[in-house]
Amino acid sequence: MWPGLVGKGPGSEPFIDLETMLDLTERAEVDGMHFDGVDLFLSLPHTSIDSTDDELKRLADSIARRGLVVGSLVAPVWAPTGGGSAMGSEQERQSFLTQVRKACSIGKKLRALGIRRYGVVRIDSAASPADWAKDPTANTRRIAQTFREAGIVAEDYGERLAAEGEICWGGMHSWKRMVELLEMVNLPKTVGFQADMAHSLLYTLGYNAAEDRLLPEDFDWSQHDVLMDSLRKVTHALRPWTIDFHVAQNDGTVSGSGSHDKTGRHCVAGDPNGKMDIVTVAGLWMRDESGVPTRAYEHICWDGCMFPNATMLAPKTWNDVLGTLIAVRNAHGWN
Repeated sequence: MWPGLVGKGPGSEPFIDLETMLDLTERAEVDGMHFDGVDLFLSLPHTSIDSTDDELKRLADSIARRGLVVGSLVAPVWAPTGGGSAMGSEQERQSFLTQVRKACSIGKKLRALGIRRYGVVRIDSAASPADWAKDPTANTRRIAQTFREAGIVAEDYGERLAAEGEICWGGMHSWKRMVELLEMVNLPKTVGFQADMAHSLLYTLGYNAAEDRLLPEDFDWSQHDVLMDSLRKVTHALRPWTIDFHVAQNDGTVSGSGSHDKTGRHCVAGDPNGKMDIVTVAGLWMRDESGVPTRAYEHICWDGCMFPNATMLAPKTWNDVLGTLIAVRNAHGWN
């Protein structure tokens, strides 16, 4: 549901309210099949991180009424939403951990309400690569400490945390740095990786981490085999940590909107400028080196952050996304 909020608001287009997002989800249909559920952003104007039990019950009823369930949750760990930098001061770190605790509590309550049977709580470092670069060693160590403490919090609620690697988050802005961070956290059963195909493609291009670039600066996108080799290196490194997965498309550029600029550009499923064969690349994440399905997660989703509102409100967008997810499931799923 966060594509209704991320990159929108002041300085951009209006937010899309949760009820509208749920309606669009419910109405999508491809060959008689529908979406199974939604992932939630625990931030207003969608879902308050401080929701009361009555509010969560009404939310669960609203989702269940549409024949949907809840999967993963996004914890609002950033300073503007009440959190703080994972590599910041002790007060900032405690604000980060408080938001994780609240999100995990909501996750547990939604399970008790019978609306959520699987999924993770998503986090990131809530810090910029530029700030991280002022002291990479100390800052990575501090992020790892915060993530480890967050993982211990999550365990108390029966939850797992997934760190989504994006080039806009310090210490997570490179595929090598992401692996380094997860290894330092060292809670493989609790703190893992949330792969997003739009973001992981940019890892190969070395945005914000030129030293870890895999594709040359003048890369010719017609060289499909070279692209796939680079993506295999990224998936080989991060697949063992992956516990949640976003199917997505990217046109190889860095473009966001509003307050969420300079990050992976999510394209519509059929974008002619998309650089990936979506189903083929999804298989790199969903199957191991031997081609066997990993069974590392119970649902896949599509992240359409920064789609213009006109695109978000078009039924074709949702049907195209649903059709793509069905194709990925048919090719690599395990139900």
